[in-house]
Amino acid sequence: MADDGCVFCALARGQADASIVHEDESVIAFMDLQPVTPGHLLVIPKAHAVGLEDLPEDVGVHVWTVAHRLGRALRRSGLRCEGVNLFLADGEAAFQEVFHVHLHVFPRFAGDPFRIDADWRVHERDQLDSTAAAVRGGLAALDAGP
Repeated sequence: MADDGCVFCALARGQADASIVHEDESVIAFMDLQPVTPGHLLVIPKAHAVGLEDLPEDVGVHVWTVAHRLGRALRRSGLRCEGVNLFLADGEAAFQEVFHVHLHVFPRFAGDPFRIDADWRVHERDQLDSTAAAVRGGLAALDAGP
């Protein structure tokens, strides 16, 4: 997987400045330059992966584990934190802007500026069942291999 010009790869190699809060052999976590709220962190794999399709599952589990721990740390940090969001954008249609997998971890509090606007209406069971069948088909395709 090419990482030419990837700012997160440069950061993981120590070639770009970052306010690091966690680092181990495969993951690094640092402060977001454009925080939604104070304490907004990014957790990335050190090895370049554009999106979830490129991310080995064991590395994804480790990214999640680190993010989980950091979310718990935010609640104990003294920063304003009444809740925590974990957010991962996979692909341009999902608003991914840096094409290196990154999991946002940020504290939430009443009146903060973060919003997600969507159509939250309840859907009919037959539509949900049909969608569930499509996802099960995707899982079968994964299990069948490339």
